[in-house]
Amino acid sequence: MTNVDPGLNEPFKRLFFAVPCSVQQSRAISRWRGGLGLRSGRPVPAENFHLTLMFLGAVGVDQLPTILDAAGRLPPLGRPATLLLDQVEVWRRSQALVLASKQTAPALLRWVYALQQAMLPLGFEVDPREFRPHLTLMRDFRGGVPETALDTEFRLVAETFVLYESVKGRYQAVAQWPLLAG
Repeated sequence: MTNVDPGLNEPFKRLFFAVPCSVQQSRAISRWRGGLGLRSGRPVPAENFHLTLMFLGAVGVDQLPTILDAAGRLPPLGRPATLLLDQVEVWRRSQALVLASKQTAPALLRWVYALQQAMLPLGFEVDPREFRPHLTLMRDFRGGVPETALDTEFRLVAETFVLYESVKGRYQAVAQWPLLAG
């Protein structure tokens, strides 16, 4: 996704929308990853585990109120969207080892499309590639897909979405909204 150029002297934040992982789920995924014996890449800290919905990039702080307003007006999902993270993949282009979902809930795909459409009038461009829900396990990963079976099912229930700011490798919540009505 292309982001808006905040200008040379304007303060900015690196922002993205995501579905958070619970603390228990993050710990379980981190323990499982530790058992893989990986020798390549940098592990993503467990507290940073999330499912990215849309990357905004460097955003001028003066745009933040408009982004928050647009996100707050998105219609909720009719019911919780559950994603089964059931596939380990290596994404060569981004040098990432990820947990991915073989099948995405259609309601979540429609909702992500609505989020993208809400951000277009604010100057954000949508990535032309199809949305692929995933959780990044390792960055700068140059190995092959680990020889492992996903003996544990990692289910991510999308009940809320968060606007995160990336600050020195850590993700801080800027705002959070329910994905469910009522």
